[in-house]
Amino acid sequence: MTQQKQSANDKKGSTAKRGFASMDEEKQREIASKGGHAAHEKGSAHEFTPEEAREAGHKGGQAAHEKGSAHEFTPEEAREAGHKGGKK
Repeated sequence: MTQQKQSANDKKGSTAKRGFASMDEEKQREIASKGGHAAHEKGSAHEFTPEEAREAGHKGGQAAHEKGSAHEFTPEEAREAGHKGGKK
């Protein structure tokens, strides 16, 4: 095998993070936030409909429960949330 092919094969199995993925989470969030703000100013950002937002929240809640990281409401918190219902 040639030296060039060998080094290309070595890189395929590499799990080292590169570029955006190599940055710490705070830096990634900062950059992503700037992109989101720019998209909204430009008018090209996706605006969720109430139905889309509801579906996304439901999916996130299910994933959190499956993962075991969902918030467990106290009886008082549940009562308070129930009284609010769909009100803002």
